[in-house]
Amino acid sequence: MPHATYSDRPDPGLQAIILCGPGSSFPTFTASPDENPKALLPIANRPMVWYPIDFCYRMGIKNITIVTPPSSTATITAAFNTNPHLTSLDLPKPLSPKDLDQTTGTAQILRLPEVRAAIKKDFIILPCDLVCELEGQALLNVWMRRDPGIGAATGGGNASESGEDHGRKPGLGVWYDTKSEPVIKGEETDFIATTALPKSEVPPSKSSIVAHVSKLIYSVPTDTLNDLTEAKNSLPLRHGLMRAHPRLRMLSGHRDAHIYIFPAWVVDMVNSNEHMDSIGEDVIGWWAKAEWQVGLADKLGFREGFDKSNPDGPDDNSLDNAPKADVDFQSLSSTWTSDLSRALPTESSELNGDIPPILAYIHPKSKAEGIAPLLRRVDTAPLLLSVSLQLAKLEAIDAAGRDASPFAHQKKVAYPEGIASRTTVTRPDCLLAENVKVEEKCSVKECVIGANCHIKEGAKLFKCVLMDGVVVGKGCKLNGCILGRMSVVGQDSELTNCEVQENLLLEPKTEEKNYKFMSSDAMEESFHDEAPSIDAEQEATLDP
Repeated sequence: MPHATYSDRPDPGLQAIILCGPGSSFPTFTASPDENPKALLPIANRPMVWYPIDFCYRMGIKNITIVTPPSSTATITAAFNTNPHLTSLDLPKPLSPKDLDQTTGTAQILRLPEVRAAIKKDFIILPCDLVCELEGQALLNVWMRRDPGIGAATGGGNASESGEDHGRKPGLGVWYDTKSEPVIKGEETDFIATTALPKSEVPPSKSSIVAHVSKLIYSVPTDTLNDLTEAKNSLPLRHGLMRAHPRLRMLSGHRDAHIYIFPAWVVDMVNSNEHMDSIGEDVIGWWAKAEWQVGLADKLGFREGFDKSNPDGPDDNSLDNAPKADVDFQSLSSTWTSDLSRALPTESSELNGDIPPILAYIHPKSKAEGIAPLLRRVDTAPLLLSVSLQLAKLEAIDAAGRDASPFAHQKKVAYPEGIASRTTVTRPDCLLAENVKVEEKCSVKECVIGANCHIKEGAKLFKCVLMDGVVVGKGCKLNGCILGRMSVVGQDSELTNCEVQENLLLEPKTEEKNYKFMSSDAMEESFHDEAPSIDAEQEATLDP
């Protein structure tokens, strides 16, 4: 549905939680997160938060809660009341827990009283920077076990779709290949290990995503694992994992999309484990290990009661004095499949077979008939630029009709009267919003131009994103740039791969490459917000 309206699908009975966190990875554009929150940064001329809301609407989910720090509430609320892409959305006022700030971890958010009170049933949790063209109903079908391809792999319980017996339902997360388009150098990745689900006697339909669903048994950020492998000169695995799952599929070039479908009991489990700070690293990572690491399930509270003891304490499954997996992680390819059965000791161990698993949907890089649906986290400026330019190439609704992408705009050029007769705008790969003026002798190719922008005579723009109200001076040459809202570039300037903060004025004839133009206050704030490196004590805590 191209306009973020409810689909005709019945309500699946879940609620959605969309986390609108800090924009520390966008220092140029969110230096003042209270006034310019990350959730409102435009992706292809729509506010970022529009995309996860649209994802929920296409699933039929009507119960949506936007969680934001109190300091950003006024700005986000004003946007929902005034932004043309958000005003038609039937959403309640954002939930702003009093103890939520820009540094609160995602798992910590689930422990806040206001959030706990808001979660009444099974839920899907999403980041505000998600752009997902995939139909979420396919994920729900897998999680609800409507698809026969899952069989009895979800814990063996008899949970119903009505929400009864929550303790037997699995969780489901989504990962995607960072080598799919657009490819961004240095994009964050995660290391995960999965094992195949039992085969069903009834083959899944051709449209099913079951072929890309497996059981997650290990998950850790790639950067953290790099630190561990460098310190130990090997890939750290445990006997319990090898005994339970001798055949593993290891992926090092994928990324956690932070799309999670959770049973309601997960909130109680997180609340009982104060060491959990991040959903992706702690909740998912420990849950994946609980199925094979002896004793961990009880400590996490998967069975009766909720034990608050540290779930990452020592156990007797360490491989410190056991055969190591012969893996050179530094040269590990994106996908690596192992058979560790020959290296296993002969003794058996009790497996946690009654633990509901965390399922992993691995989004394919492509499909035989064309490119796979777009699925991406847009949490850095290079991704903002690349994804916006990719979406600009989508056919408009007025041309594609019912076949249009859910992210298509009504028109590629919303205000054709604003384009001078003697100028060039390549409409197949450009997107121009309302009231954009392009003067004569300009060249605009592969660009996204926000509302009320003014491109003056003779300017040449290539692969650029301009947010609302930008002015580009006469004779400027811009290549691969992102210009913040209401910024002004003086005439005859030449910029390549640059970022310009909102409301900033660049002097005429400015020439620069690979530079972030920011106010002195913003640059100082960005410096202080840089994340510290992981020290030895943190490594010990994260060591799987």
